[in-house]
Amino acid sequence: MFQINPLPEGAFSHLYGLPDEELARQNVQVHVSDGSAPCRVSLTDLAEGKRVFLLNFEHQPGESPYRSRHAIYVGDGALENRPAPDVVPASISSRLLSVRAFNAEHEIVDADVVDGSEVSGLITAFFGNPDVAYLHLHFAKRGCFAAKVSRAGD
Repeated sequence: MFQINPLPEGAFSHLYGLPDEELARQNVQVHVSDGSAPCRVSLTDLAEGKRVFLLNFEHQPGESPYRSRHAIYVGDGALENRPAPDVVPASISSRLLSVRAFNAEHEIVDADVVDGSEVSGLITAFFGNPDVAYLHLHFAKRGCFAAKVSRAGD
């Protein structure tokens, strides 16, 4: 069993409701969703017209050559949504994904590209390798971090 993990609401709640000018000072861009902005906190595609932040986020803080940060969307006022184990939210399953398997030393031990509708099988296969500690899902077209995947119960 696996668990898709949202980014924690608390990491972004200090931005909620701030004026555009203050967000710009913090290098956060404000956009209006066209209905397809995937929020990393709610794990949903934000509704059309919703205020959304585009900001840089360190999704791979592990001390290895794979340490990484990239742009992500977070909805203004987004609430953390943790799906049930073995459930892939539609905001993820509806896109082409790059799946990266990391070991405990935060090094990639395997990777593949898969249609999001088929990602459950790849997650299960990667977790069949005892060297895999966790996975990262990225939206393959733009390379943006989508979510971390852990073994359920970890």
